[in-house]
Amino acid sequence: MFTPLSVILYVTVYMALLFAIAQVVEKRIQSKGEQRKGNRWIYALSLAVYHTSWTFYGSVGFAASSGLLYLGIYGGALIGIAFWWYTLRRMIQAKETFRVTSIADFISTRYNRSQRIAALVTIIALIGIVPYISLQLKAIINSFELITDTSQTGISHDLIGLIVTVFMIGFTIIFGVRKLDPTERHQGMIAALVAECLVKLVAFTAVGFFVTYTLFDGFGDIVNRLHQAELSHVISFSATENSGLMWITLMILSFSAIHNLPRQFHVQVVENSNRDHLKTAMWLFPLYILLINIFVVPIAAAGLLNGISPEHADYFVLLLPQQAGSDTLTLLAFIGGFSAATGMIIITTMTLSTMASNHLVLPILESFPALKSSRSYLLQLRWVIVSCILLGSFWFAQEFADSYILAAIGLLSFVAVLQFTPAMFGGLFWKKGNSLGAFLGLASGFIIWCYSLLIPTFIKHGWLSATLLTEGPWQIAMLRPEALFGLEGLHPVTHALIWSMLFNIGSYIIGSLIFSPNKSERNLTTEFMAAMTTSSSRRARPTGLDAYILLQPKLEEAKSLLSEYLNEDKAEAEVHTIADDLQVLEKPKVTIIELVEFHRMVEHVLAGSIGAASAHKAIENTIRYNSREEADLKALYSHIVTELQTTEKDSLNKEAGSSGGYGYGLIEDLQTQIDELEDKVRSQQKHISEMETKLEHRYEEIFKYRMETQKTRQDNEVLREELRVMIGNKES
Repeated sequence: MFTPLSVILYVTVYMALLFAIAQVVEKRIQSKGEQRKGNRWIYALSLAVYHTSWTFYGSVGFAASSGLLYLGIYGGALIGIAFWWYTLRRMIQAKETFRVTSIADFISTRYNRSQRIAALVTIIALIGIVPYISLQLKAIINSFELITDTSQTGISHDLIGLIVTVFMIGFTIIFGVRKLDPTERHQGMIAALVAECLVKLVAFTAVGFFVTYTLFDGFGDIVNRLHQAELSHVISFSATENSGLMWITLMILSFSAIHNLPRQFHVQVVENSNRDHLKTAMWLFPLYILLINIFVVPIAAAGLLNGISPEHADYFVLLLPQQAGSDTLTLLAFIGGFSAATGMIIITTMTLSTMASNHLVLPILESFPALKSSRSYLLQLRWVIVSCILLGSFWFAQEFADSYILAAIGLLSFVAVLQFTPAMFGGLFWKKGNSLGAFLGLASGFIIWCYSLLIPTFIKHGWLSATLLTEGPWQIAMLRPEALFGLEGLHPVTHALIWSMLFNIGSYIIGSLIFSPNKSERNLTTEFMAAMTTSSSRRARPTGLDAYILLQPKLEEAKSLLSEYLNEDKAEAEVHTIADDLQVLEKPKVTIIELVEFHRMVEHVLAGSIGAASAHKAIENTIRYNSREEADLKALYSHIVTELQTTEKDSLNKEAGSSGGYGYGLIEDLQTQIDELEDKVRSQQKHISEMETKLEHRYEEIFKYRMETQKTRQDNEVLREELRVMIGNKES
């Protein structure tokens, strides 16, 4: 046993060392300017924040009751990692273009920078993830009580919890919200996080070795003893009812979680400084997952074989070394579990505070003029949000201390973040996905999650009537929260997953198909999709000369437009001809000048079919320019206008110089000459209009002449034929 004061001292020293690591890294970055480079090993190891106290403690408890089913929560993650080159790489490339700072920012940016979508994602994250934070706090509190004799010191459970929560608020502010960074990258914090990830791996592995090769004689000995004690379910793939469905459920949830958990999105996307680091992460992170899971089953089996109550299975990692009298290993295990919990708390709370301040609080401040001055206190505002999140998590942990919910809180939170999946992956790969579809999908999925998982939690806690769970609202059995529309006999998590995804995906697809987004959203969608498939790293070149625009999407866009008025073969041929005439057919990318000329020629072709006015309108309504292309077009136009004005002014200045005119008189002369030039332009336009009218008359005269000539030729042919007939008759 340790005294509470000694454990607090050890923890304080440990966190001080982590803070020192963070400070050293930040100072090194500032002195050497290495912020943009990053380190692939640091990046890959930081992803292990995925392993929280649920892994360190909960996996053992899960294995003790459900056998190898716990591997499902990592199997789906490994499948997700295998697809990172097609999913995560696209997210990183979009982040580099749009300066994304959170998952709410990413999803809202994809859907026309919708503030309501960003707010909805933030609300889902807060309600869904805050209980998961409470699980980490409870893990720290319970482990602290297990290794200290708090009963003799008279320290109450609530006081310990409050002390831990205050410590976590301080650590989160010190490591993650100490200062504002316009990129929202915190490389010092990430270095400290990597140290924590290594500590928890070393601690868990050390306990595993101790249990497997000191308390027992290797893996084989443990397996034999399990069979003898009739505890074979620990090494079974189907130790629970409906195990097949649960395997699928866990794999779907973990596949989603590895992409959508706010902390994972932050370390994987926001903190990424080089997308090539993914190549290292795609083998190193799976290796980490394998190593930290090797000894889960031996520890679970050892706890049961040694007679420790299954009720304490979550803490076998601590209790086994403690039971064996190894204080050093017990303390190491506590520090490892503490690292697993604090890593998750710090990153998640920091990310949630950023999302809440940017998408919930700031819009409210902006809507009230009297509160706009508060924007200058954004950093302090985030400190307050961090405190509210962690205090709310502590309250939840205390309120539901004896509820079943803390045993399954990880899965409940995973189902919450699963609601981001249709909008996220639809936005990555489906161009027709739009803001209405995303909002309807998120909202419907979240409502089903609340109804089928959150409300039953409140019912079982006694906050709501149990008749709602057994009879349904208004005694409609088909609407029972855990048996919606008659789907019974499933685990509540599987049941919620099925219905929330059915409503979410269905609403997303239907909403996207029936809603026609405005031109701004269409342009942003095109830009976003292009950003995920092209490299944003390029050397700066003069405006108009940088060939950064992918040609193929522009060709497809033009073909699609022409196909509405011409047959597909003709449309494709015309586009091919235009590209060949411009000598860009073999180029992968074109400049903005080449693109403008391409669109002009497309309009010219279209005008031959539907008229100039209609062709111009069709081009204006269909052809899309992203924000960079629009900026380049404006810059080119401004440059041309400036050059023309400069040339004109130079000639005028020469005339003024020869007469010695300066000052206000010169300005008047310039204005007079500009007015004269404008009159000349109007006169020339009038003259051109008259010439066009004369030309049209001339065309009409030529047409009449051609018609008369053709008629004369026909008359001559008739006369010649009659003459040949007459001559033939005379000769006969």
